[in-house]
Amino acid sequence: MTYAIIGFGEVGQALASAFARMDMDVAVATRRTPDALASQALAIGGSVRPKTLEEALQADVIFLAVPFLEHATVAKALPNWQGKTIIDATNAYGVPVDALDGQPSTAAIARAFVGASVVKGFNHLPAGVLAADPRVKGGRRVVFLSSDHDEAVPQVAALAERLGYAPVWLGKLGEGGALVQARGRSWAPLIFQDLVKAD
Repeated sequence: MTYAIIGFGEVGQALASAFARMDMDVAVATRRTPDALASQALAIGGSVRPKTLEEALQADVIFLAVPFLEHATVAKALPNWQGKTIIDATNAYGVPVDALDGQPSTAAIARAFVGASVVKGFNHLPAGVLAADPRVKGGRRVVFLSSDHDEAVPQVAALAERLGYAPVWLGKLGEGGALVQARGRSWAPLIFQDLVKAD
């Protein structure tokens, strides 16, 4: 299984830190050249590998860590996303509900990434918390997962476990998943909730 992070701002770098902590290889890419990311990536860890966007999109599991409105541009990079798992770590705070046809923001992402299995996850924690060691207070920091593609969830949950987190399944995007989906200028109830599951 291969992994990539698209977007290398605060959230993308926090996710890269999680991979580096476990010495797991992960490609990172933006619209910038790999050389432009090299020093930041090296500072995080040797397993963080800058790639072109085209190279990074060859990964099996792809974290989407770009500003929400940029997802459509990324989606156009491939004609079909069949066989890919997209982990949506974006937040659509400030995006008008009408612009999403009243649907959860991840549903819009799922429509854009034709053929992909899309899982909402790793989006509810501030980047600084996400970058920190998830093993705290005698337990593991919780990450919430939701999806309308049930078959993809065990794979993402297993990855979360490997990275040291405690995955918690919320169900479908429009059901329990609504607890981590920003709507307009309202944050969902579980966003920013730093919870720890005891070992």
